[in-house]
Amino acid sequence: MTAPLRIGFIPLVDAAALIVAVDKGFTAAEGLEVELVREVSWSNVRDKLNIGLFDAAHLLAPVAIASSLGLGHVKVPIAAPFNLGINGNAITVSPALHAALMEEIDGDRFDPLATAKALAKVVAKRRKAGADPLTFGMTFPFSTHNYQLRFWMAAAGVDPDEDVRLVVLPPPYMVDSLKSGHVDAFCVGAPWNSIAVDLGIGHILHFVSDILARAAEKVLAVRQVWADKHPDVVASLVRAAVKAAEFIEHPENRIEAARILAQPERIGVDAEVIQRTLTGRLKISPDGTFRESGRYLLVGREEAGRPDPVQAAWLYAQMVRWGQAALSPDGVKTAMAVFRPDLYDAALGRRPPQEAPAAFGAFAGPVFDANNILGHLEAFEVGRWKA
Repeated sequence: MTAPLRIGFIPLVDAAALIVAVDKGFTAAEGLEVELVREVSWSNVRDKLNIGLFDAAHLLAPVAIASSLGLGHVKVPIAAPFNLGINGNAITVSPALHAALMEEIDGDRFDPLATAKALAKVVAKRRKAGADPLTFGMTFPFSTHNYQLRFWMAAAGVDPDEDVRLVVLPPPYMVDSLKSGHVDAFCVGAPWNSIAVDLGIGHILHFVSDILARAAEKVLAVRQVWADKHPDVVASLVRAAVKAAEFIEHPENRIEAARILAQPERIGVDAEVIQRTLTGRLKISPDGTFRESGRYLLVGREEAGRPDPVQAAWLYAQMVRWGQAALSPDGVKTAMAVFRPDLYDAALGRRPPQEAPAAFGAFAGPVFDANNILGHLEAFEVGRWKA
């Protein structure tokens, strides 16, 4: 291709491999000229990718699947040859909600089932008092944030469609919405949870890795017809992203990577906040309490970059569980076909690994089986699906 590639992204740390690939020259080394375009909302990114204003995009994994299925918008088949992030989200609550949950909790405050049960008690008390439902912000209807919030709440019998309000907010607007009292909590990717804590207006209740040990979050997405037309460009993008992810994962490079990501035209927050995210050591409360997790955000280690179609099947199952899609064999097949480990392996000139990494490790419910989505759905009492 002679024209520069236009690639859209949202200011989040899980765009790190894409941003570093461009700004450290890994894409240029592959012979690619790339213009990164910062966007605010996922609908903007999706729409510009779908109509060809973007050649590729940093995209919510479920949006890639929904687009391929024609859910919520026009049907545009998407290919995802690289995973930009595994995990990386967190649930942040206001000081008032945090106090209410801690008053009701019975057990470890880092146990998602214990906090979900505490939430159920808070919800019941509010209903009895005639108070408005709690409002939770999430980034998009077809988002891991939506499904992770729902999975957590529903484990304790809280119906996310009846007992609370879930509202869509672009990631950069989450903090202001919590500060103004428009929401009581939100689920979003880094760095916005940490920003809320630093401002003294939020407590990080859970890393999403507490809820699902390994969940696909963002992908490098291209239109399938574009991928078919430009296979060499796709391979070059994958190689550049892999090199960037490897660079980021080396501890001695974290300071430089954080400075790159902190630039105003990229994520635009303090580099120290981004560095916390990359190391997995986050301040979780305004009083200065820190918590560390090696699973908070995986950018390149543990085969994080290689797309896993089982992850796509889980996301499709959540769409079915919450009434966004009907269960069908073709639906499962289409969803799984979005994640393209074959393109990833071909770009690197390697054979598929003998063993795929464990997919989920959810804190509640059965082990997920992509060949038995109906059984997965039937294991849960709360949901909107119909057999």
